[in-house]
Amino acid sequence: MKKEIFTGIVILLSLQGFSQTSAETKGIMQPIKLLFEGMNLGDSARVHSAFANEVTFVTVAKNKSGKSTLIPEPLDQFLVAVGTPHTGTWNEQIWDVVIHVDGIFAQVWAKYAFYLDKQFSHCGVDAFHLIKAEDGQWRIFHLADTRQKEGCQVPVAISNQH
Repeated sequence: MKKEIFTGIVILLSLQGFSQTSAETKGIMQPIKLLFEGMNLGDSARVHSAFANEVTFVTVAKNKSGKSTLIPEPLDQFLVAVGTPHTGTWNEQIWDVVIHVDGIFAQVWAKYAFYLDKQFSHCGVDAFHLIKAEDGQWRIFHLADTRQKEGCQVPVAISNQH
């Protein structure tokens, strides 16, 4: 009987921890969701709300000679690109999301595919670093990505949407 009560308490505590983790995960993913919604709508204000005051963007790539390089992009430049009328809707889909959290710091790693309207453009990995701000909201302070046009293994569920 005591063993059953103990097991029940352990299960309840596990479920409580899971719901907190689930709520925390939702909070961490909220700015990423805002980023992708804003990109899709061409809404630079929505995109901007996903980010902290100080942000770094960088693409990890190989240059024409095959040397590894970092290509920085200022947030302001990205916001202008999002908000400037352009042909086609930007649609980025992510999967295989992995989240790590340590207090007010979170890291989100996800594979992605980017589409212009329904046309596949490129794929890669997004690596987000987020901070839990004073207001309790998570915000992105660093975003790194890779980009490739070949060798992409986009899940059928995502590629079929386009």
